[in-house]
Amino acid sequence: MKSTVISIIAAAVLIGGAIVLSGGSNGTGQVANANNVTVVDGKQIIEITAKGGYQPRKSVAKAGVPTILRFNTNGTFDCSASVRIPSMNISQSLPQTGSTDIDIGSPKVALLQGTCGMGMNPFEVEFKS
Repeated sequence: MKSTVISIIAAAVLIGGAIVLSGGSNGTGQVANANNVTVVDGKQIIEITAKGGYQPRKSVAKAGVPTILRFNTNGTFDCSASVRIPSMNISQSLPQTGSTDIDIGSPKVALLQGTCGMGMNPFEVEFKS
């Protein structure tokens, strides 16, 4: 009985820690958006970290603004070092460490979806008016 109680407590601590470390949830079952969108010299820059997937997985940006996707890597040796955005016919290899800008023009209101080279790690950018 005592070992069962200890196991339940340990599981609760591990699950709670995982939720805290992942940034929590916004109540919709999706991880809350990070503040990764800035405007510099009239261009919208969306910064995404590529390593073991993409963070944040979901970004929200303004439609109709010239936009650059900036992928940052730091010792990235997995499939997230290869970015694919099928709807824009984009396939880009990223350096193991560094920053890569992809100019995507001025997107309309839409949901832009991308993945790693193997299609296992998705990310999306929702463009709103």
